[in-house]
Amino acid sequence: MDTMICECSHHNPAGTLICQSCGKPFAEAKENMEASMRYEGTARRSQTYNQTVIDKVWNFFSSVKVGIWIIIIILVAAAIGTIFPQQMYIPQTVDPASHYESEYGNLGKIYYLLGFHQLYGSWWFIVLLGMLALSIIVASIDRGVPLYKSLKRQKVVRHDQFLKHQRLFAQDVKGDLSEMKRALLAQKYHVREENGSLFAEKGRFSRWGPYVNHVGLVLFLAGAMLRFFPGMYVEEVLWLREGETAAIPGTLSDEGQYYLKNEKFILEFYDKNDKQFKDALQSTSNPVPKNFQTNAVLYQSSAKGTLGGSEPLKKVKEGKIQVNKPLKFDSFSLYQTDFKMDELNKMSFSLLDKQTKKNLGTFEVDLINPQKKYDLGKGYTVSLGKYYPNYFLEDGVPKTKNYVPDNPAFVFEMTSPENDKKEKAFVAIKNNIEMDGNRYKIEFAGIKTKNLTALTVRKDYTLPIVSMGGIIFMIGVVQGLYWNHRRIWVKEKEGTLWIAAHTNKNWFGLKKDLQSLSEKTGIPMPEDRTAAKSA
Repeated sequence: MDTMICECSHHNPAGTLICQSCGKPFAEAKENMEASMRYEGTARRSQTYNQTVIDKVWNFFSSVKVGIWIIIIILVAAAIGTIFPQQMYIPQTVDPASHYESEYGNLGKIYYLLGFHQLYGSWWFIVLLGMLALSIIVASIDRGVPLYKSLKRQKVVRHDQFLKHQRLFAQDVKGDLSEMKRALLAQKYHVREENGSLFAEKGRFSRWGPYVNHVGLVLFLAGAMLRFFPGMYVEEVLWLREGETAAIPGTLSDEGQYYLKNEKFILEFYDKNDKQFKDALQSTSNPVPKNFQTNAVLYQSSAKGTLGGSEPLKKVKEGKIQVNKPLKFDSFSLYQTDFKMDELNKMSFSLLDKQTKKNLGTFEVDLINPQKKYDLGKGYTVSLGKYYPNYFLEDGVPKTKNYVPDNPAFVFEMTSPENDKKEKAFVAIKNNIEMDGNRYKIEFAGIKTKNLTALTVRKDYTLPIVSMGGIIFMIGVVQGLYWNHRRIWVKEKEGTLWIAAHTNKNWFGLKKDLQSLSEKTGIPMPEDRTAAKSA
């Protein structure tokens, strides 16, 4: 594209507002109009090129408005994601699709179909995070590179119009250039001198605070997106009954699969007479838990081995998992999260002859893994026709909510040596329905319960990246918030001095520096044109 040639013969890229050599503004400016010092008046690619597809994509993502709209969409999506619980917080044994519809109706169904039930892992949310990161990167390059080039090659001698159009400016004042230089050096300014002109500046590094912020944000977003790559982040909930051994989700690798056995779950309560918390304990009628603990054993199989397979599990370690005291191995940690006391585990039933009241045998049903047939001896058998772990009726039809045995119900089929025909009975808690003509009946005989523990399985390789992003972001905040870029130009002309000053923020601080210079050198303080105009 065409370049813009200044009267000083310097070639500037199209779109430049201020000559990058002498500082003369290219646009015609009114006498009291301030020079545009945003990005030092440099030409930005997004405002210069708009011909190819690449230009249009670049210009789209370099727009601050686009970045703000992406942030708004992300915030709105995150807010919608809190309307109903995320999938990780619903019972692990239920089908998510049916759960959201049954619990929350049509809104729950739409919520599930749109992926809000796993919001932070949905493809479109990751795309939004990627677009935000891309917008930050493009906008930073589009503004940061020209700004860096301009600040790096700042000239000492500036055009008269450049000085005139600064907010703080004084013309034809009497003073000594050498004395001005000494005063500026005393105020910790970095001073350069050339051809009867001075250029003093300090705090230039503060101009990079926003860009340091952007680096931190990009790292933070990168860490957030990496959580959805396999092996980078795991957060699962593992429910284990006492005595049960199960594979730990997310731990399968080339080295093998980890398994955990729940030896025992312990729940302890404070004694009401505990001296340390006596007043607080006696103020409530409910028992206060003191300790949640899972005594566990960690095993590992080979890559080919499976639980119950031909290859035995290798014991790795034992541990007590308590709140805030996880069991750690490799890059994983197991945290005590939840528990369930006295879950139904086994139920015993007796087969009775209704005529003689004789007990023909007792059998026990494992509610987690029931058998299909129970042989009571002497030709008497009971078969399990249907099993509903969490029974409920829907339009008169028995169904199960899930596979957790909270409200078990059974359809038993009974056979005897006296009768070739099977007799059926529906048995549930406080409910026993028999077919007409049945000679035999099923009677409840007893239950066995087990305690369950819920452990959170966590691995996070992204935490260092996210943490580093947060630290860098805060460095940028401090860098840009507590320092500012102050510049003072002094030009000797026809025996007098022209003085101009500019800062990216905190004009009060710059004026204070100039006031101190005025007191030390006797040179009048430059006028604040903005303040004078508003007055």
